[in-house]
Amino acid sequence: MPVLVIDKPQGLTSFAVVKAVARHVRTYRSGGGQGMPDPSRVGHGGTLDPLATGVLPVCIGESTKLAPFLLDAHKAYEATIRLGVQTDTLDAEGRVVAEAPVPPLTLEQIEAVLQRFRGAIMQVPPMHSALKRDGKPLYEYARQGQEVDRQARPLTIFELRLVDYDGAGQLRLFARCSKGTYIRVLASDIGLALGPGAHLTALRRTASGPFTLAQSITLDDLASRAAQGVALPSVGLAESLAHMPAVVLTQHQAYRVGMGQKLPWGEVDPLAAHTTQLLCFLRPDGTLLAVAERNDAGLASLRRVFLPETEAVEAASERNSEGFAPIDAGNVHSPARDG
Repeated sequence: MPVLVIDKPQGLTSFAVVKAVARHVRTYRSGGGQGMPDPSRVGHGGTLDPLATGVLPVCIGESTKLAPFLLDAHKAYEATIRLGVQTDTLDAEGRVVAEAPVPPLTLEQIEAVLQRFRGAIMQVPPMHSALKRDGKPLYEYARQGQEVDRQARPLTIFELRLVDYDGAGQLRLFARCSKGTYIRVLASDIGLALGPGAHLTALRRTASGPFTLAQSITLDDLASRAAQGVALPSVGLAESLAHMPAVVLTQHQAYRVGMGQKLPWGEVDPLAAHTTQLLCFLRPDGTLLAVAERNDAGLASLRRVFLPETEAVEAASERNSEGFAPIDAGNVHSPARDG
């Protein structure tokens, strides 16, 4: 089952992109296109705000099982920041709440501030986010003019570098970071550290886990290919989890896992190299069989098991022909948004 890597356009929600992909895949299949399941199950692997563009993995059929593991992946962004203007949402979609003149800044001063945000840091989530307090998203409190206490959360900025500064208050940055990083908050915090405050004016995700812009396709190109019956570029299950450690099982081990057995962890990881991580189990042919973790009994507990990709396409078609209801894309991804 494939993952389509979409280059999300500005102005669309991630859910709108998922709906468009499902529509184009149906068009492709109705024209006799091969290799794509019916998109009765479809979702994405990490929300992007409408303002943002770039890499949005869209999972179809069996690959929707990948979603929890894609959300944990590291991300990379190109961000544009405007100094001297602060907004209530911390980005260009918000209401201006403060303005200040931008002082003369040297590249050395900017670099000194960026250094403070590299590595392990703490970040307070924004009020305009889907994180919940007492069962209600924070953005609902924000819309009512309320601000609630939020706990700072640990995260890691693996790389943060200045791409360009125009000397008049506009910064362009590249950031590679751990899951849960809000680039809007990072932009605001950098602006405050530099003095006049700031907000995010543009954001482009260049990578999400193993997925990159080089693998992506625009919605317009996807629509054109689907209408013409041209093969749709996609990423396979094993490659989609290339950011996670993996072991290749023997034929017998793969058979036992396929039957639902929990293998002794020492049998699949004899050096205990992955005792605290999720581990991908690959079939002897290199295709993805399962994602497992070590349980307290020292066994490989299976988090997800995957059908062989050709069987999964056929099974999805059979399920759809039997009248199975489609899964709402909103139910197969986290509501927390990036940026």
